[in-house]
Amino acid sequence: MAAAKAPTRAIMPRAIMFQGTGSDVGKSLLVAGLCRALVRRGLTVRPFKPQNMSNNAAVTADGGEIGRAQALQARACGVAPSVHMNPVLLKPQSDVGSQVVVRGVVAGTARAGDYQSRKGQLLPTVLDSFERLKAEADVVVVEGAGSPAEVNLRAGDIANMGFATAAGVPVVLVGDIDRGGVIASLVGTHALIPPEERALVAGFLINKFRGDVRLFDGGLSVIAERTGWPSFGVVPWLADAALLPAEDAVALDSWKTRSGGRLRVAVPMLSRIANFDDFDPLAQEPDVALSMVPRGQPLPGDADLVILPGSKATIADLAVLRAQGWDVDLAAHRRRGGRVLGICGGYQMLGRRIADPDGIEGPPGEAEGLGLLDVDTVLKGPKVLEEATGTDFTTGAVVAGYEMHMGRTEGPDRARPMLTLANGRTDGAVSADGRVMGCYLHGLFGADGFRAAFLTGLGGEASGQSYAATVEQALDRIAARLEEHMDIDALLAAAR
Repeated sequence: MAAAKAPTRAIMPRAIMFQGTGSDVGKSLLVAGLCRALVRRGLTVRPFKPQNMSNNAAVTADGGEIGRAQALQARACGVAPSVHMNPVLLKPQSDVGSQVVVRGVVAGTARAGDYQSRKGQLLPTVLDSFERLKAEADVVVVEGAGSPAEVNLRAGDIANMGFATAAGVPVVLVGDIDRGGVIASLVGTHALIPPEERALVAGFLINKFRGDVRLFDGGLSVIAERTGWPSFGVVPWLADAALLPAEDAVALDSWKTRSGGRLRVAVPMLSRIANFDDFDPLAQEPDVALSMVPRGQPLPGDADLVILPGSKATIADLAVLRAQGWDVDLAAHRRRGGRVLGICGGYQMLGRRIADPDGIEGPPGEAEGLGLLDVDTVLKGPKVLEEATGTDFTTGAVVAGYEMHMGRTEGPDRARPMLTLANGRTDGAVSADGRVMGCYLHGLFGADGFRAAFLTGLGGEASGQSYAATVEQALDRIAARLEEHMDIDALLAAAR
C-alpha cells in the first residue's frame, strides 16, 4: 500500500461515526474503504460497531466472535480482529429472537421485545470497548446499525445516536441513492431526530451513485438547504464490493448466478443461513457457476455439487429444507452420482440424528437427519470458537479457517475424517464412496491449494488466483475511489 503523509498526531481527531438512513445503505463497505484509505495515509486506525445483527460472524484471536463486517474492517486496518471492535452481536435464531453475544461470548438469548428493554444496560460495556480502541489508534471509524430515524427504538439505543451522544462522536449520515428517495430519507431523518442529535451530524454522504454525478448537484443543494448539513461527497457504485464478504443475508436477496462456469454448484438458502461468505472464493472461480437457491425453487438437477451451508438454527432449518422439498432433490442428486458437502450446521444435517436436549438453538428436542452420513450430533456447550489449520485428508492440501459451533458429532463415518487439523484432532466425515462429506471448518475454500484440489476432484479447473490477494486489491481500489470521491480531509477535520 502506498502511504501518503499523515496529519500531525497531536492535532489528530479521534473518531467519526457513519450512520445510515436505513439498513444496507453501504455503511460497512464505506467504513472498510475509509479505514484502508486512512491506513494508506499512514494513520493507525481501528473499526468499531457498538451493536451488530448478523449470522455472518468471525472468530477473534482471543477466542471470541464478532460480526464478519468488523473482521473485514480490521483487515482493512491491517490489524487482527478484536472482540472490542463489535462488543454486542445479535445472531437471529428466529423471526422474534436472537442469541446475544457480548464481547465475543454468548450471554444468552432474548426475544426482540425483551432485548429492547435490556439493551441500554449494555451501554457501559460498549463505551468501555470504544475507549480501549480509542487509546490505541489515531482514528476510530464507527459504524451504526439500522437508522437513527427509527425513533420508536430510540429509548436505550446503543447502536446509533444513543452511542454517539454518550461518546461525543460526530456523525456522517449516509444515504443510498440506488434505492431511490435519497433526498426524502436524508431530509426526513433531519425532521425526525431531536435538535441535540441533529447537532451531532457533521454532514451527509451520498452512496451508490450511477452515472454523471453533476446531475445530482441540485439534489445536494436541496438537502443542504433543508438540513443545514454539508455534503462530504457522492460515492459512485463500487463494483469491487462484490469481491468482499457481505455483512449479512440481505446481500443474498440480489444474488445472481454467474453463467459460463462448467461446474454447477448449488447452495440452498436456509432461513437462518450463517457464514455464507464461505462460498465467496468459489463464486470468483471462472469455472464455477454458483447458485444460491431461494426458497420456492428446486435444487437444480444438473448440479455437480450441492453444499449445505451453516445455520444458526440447525433443527429449524432442517425442517425448512424438508418443507421446500430440498431433501427429495438432494436424494435424487445423490442417486445421480452427485457430490454433497456440508459445512458446520449443514454437516450436522447430513447425519442420522440431531439432538438439542438443552434447547440451545430453540425448544429442546431432536430431529431425524438426512441420513447421508453415518453420524449423530448432540448440540451442547461449550461453544467451540477457534482458528484452525490442517490438511484435507484426501488430497493433502492445506486448509485454514475457523470453527464456530456448539455441536459434537460422532459415528462410524467419523473413521473417515474429511480434515486432519494441526492440533492433532480430526474434523468431519466422509461417506464410504467418497461422494458425501462434511466438516465444521468455515473458510476452507479461502485456501487456494485446497480450492484448486477440490475443483480438480470435481472435474473442473481452478484459476490459480489468490483469494487473499483478491480481497486486498479490492480494498486498495475502493480506498483509492473514496479518496477521489469523498472529502476525507473534511471528514478528519470534523472528527473528534
